[in-house]
Amino acid sequence: MIINIHATGIELTDALKQYATEKMEGLTKFYENIQTIDIDIGIRNHHHQKGKIYYAECNVSIPGKLVRVVKEAVELYKAIDKVKDHLKLELKDKKGKMIDKDRSILRGQKAYLEE
Repeated sequence: MIINIHATGIELTDALKQYATEKMEGLTKFYENIQTIDIDIGIRNHHHQKGKIYYAECNVSIPGKLVRVVKEAVELYKAIDKVKDHLKLELKDKKGKMIDKDRSILRGQKAYLEE
């Protein structure tokens, strides 16, 4: 699994990089065959009425699909956590659909003997 991290409008510190990497590596528990993860974190603009609004955007490449999640929060770490939680649900859903499809194929291939 390859993890690429990009920062927009903020400085990418080692702590941020390590935090985002740890959170995204935890996704392998829910879907084993993740190829690449592209993370973009930062501030959209500096002129927001309610203060700074941070965002985290994540593109996860799995075989045949691209799962994309974007979340915003008042704190950058909360935005990363929200993205991870949403990706967890999306990957569980994709894995469940894949298992159901495999099950239906196997059932169709089974030869039932009628006596």
